[in-house]
Amino acid sequence: MTTETIAFGLFALLTVACSLGAVLVRDVWHSALLLGGSLMSFAVHYVMLQAEFVAAMQILVYVGGVLILITFAVMLTRQTGGTEEVTNA
Repeated sequence: MTTETIAFGLFALLTVACSLGAVLVRDVWHSALLLGGSLMSFAVHYVMLQAEFVAAMQILVYVGGVLILITFAVMLTRQTGGTEEVTNA
């Protein structure tokens, strides 16, 4: 086995694991982080195929844009801990 085959197998396993984790995890924040790991490993696959421009666009557009958008959406819509009752004095 060559080093390229071993690296491809490891990154393929990482891609599948992160993708399954992003779907199966119950916490939205962890799901977004696992989605980022999956998208980054896709970029590594593009580098292995010698498509560096596509890998750079994958990182800039998907990881840099979409994942940051999801992160802001999670941070802005997440409720703080506990429910407080508002009373009029």
